[in-house]
Amino acid sequence: MIDFVLQKQGHSLKEALTEWQGRATGTAVGDYSFHMAVTDFNESTRAEIREMVEREGITSFKTFMAYKGALMIDDRQMTALMQEVRKQGGMVTVHATNGDMIDYLIDKHRSEGKLSPLYHYLSQPEVTEAEASGRFADIADYTGCPGYIVHLTCEGALNAVRNATRRNQKVFVETCIQYLLLDAGLYQRDFEGAKWVMSPPLRQKKDQETLWAGINQGLVNVVATDHCPFFWKQKLMGERDFSKIPNGHPAIENRMELLYSEGVNKGRISLNKFVEVACTNPAKIFGMFPRKGTLAPGSDADIVLFDPKKQHMLSVATHHMNVDYSAYEGWELTGKVCRVFLRGQLAIDKDECLVEKGYGQFIRRAKVNGRI
Repeated sequence: MIDFVLQKQGHSLKEALTEWQGRATGTAVGDYSFHMAVTDFNESTRAEIREMVEREGITSFKTFMAYKGALMIDDRQMTALMQEVRKQGGMVTVHATNGDMIDYLIDKHRSEGKLSPLYHYLSQPEVTEAEASGRFADIADYTGCPGYIVHLTCEGALNAVRNATRRNQKVFVETCIQYLLLDAGLYQRDFEGAKWVMSPPLRQKKDQETLWAGINQGLVNVVATDHCPFFWKQKLMGERDFSKIPNGHPAIENRMELLYSEGVNKGRISLNKFVEVACTNPAKIFGMFPRKGTLAPGSDADIVLFDPKKQHMLSVATHHMNVDYSAYEGWELTGKVCRVFLRGQLAIDKDECLVEKGYGQFIRRAKVNGRI
């Protein structure tokens, strides 16, 4: 798992890293690394980029093109950050949505008394993601910096990446399991739709088809989760105003099984493609290969034993995530993780964790070469 370290505006990258290290050291069960989210790029921050890459082994730098006043950096900062990150051998990853347009639409809907979860979705139309994805690709091309779009959801955004390939540019693309399987119809369920309020929001059936095709075309390189769970009582903060619903979705435990059952088992992707987008590509893109992402002499013995015929049902009653609802309640799947070995140690056996807190190690990552 690669978690996001969030720099606070007015504070240093080092301060943020120290905070996240305090959370992880001695408590992590699985191996982990960090993306460094840059929310305040200035000359002091610039000087820290090399230290993050060389000393800390953190080579990916997360940016936001939305959430103005909190997380967003503007195009000037993005350009300067990319130039420095490229110089130091890193990669810039991005939440690519047009924050100004989204903020306008949120205010518009609220002023009209349109406050249900549906208007979270309607405040982030496809064009907001498509425009920002194209703009990010253009800046990455100009600076020569390796770029990675996180949680891409829709046809318009993927077409922006497809257009970038016409100039022989490689932009790495991640989608998430929810965008492959769930759609915006869930926002019609009155406030229950808050369970699926995330940013970007769920999209349309045609976008699911585009993403599955993008995996097979090699345009979508990674299937992740952007796992960010909230308890239902926290979601209720936005019961009278969709803009106050905490954005996030629990999925990390079910990613592999959902992707196999709905992808491989239903003929959408091959078994090799399943391993590629879930395991091998992330390790290669983020500088952990060949320690991670392959079964080979000298690599970590990280092994999943998977029963492709085991049928089971997803439910809050049986999952292990620290959240009191399942976004896939009642889904019947074919294919189940039976055992997990972490660095050769049996870590999970039939849904039971056999390793202690603190067994997980921080994984230093190599510099980025922009290829897989």
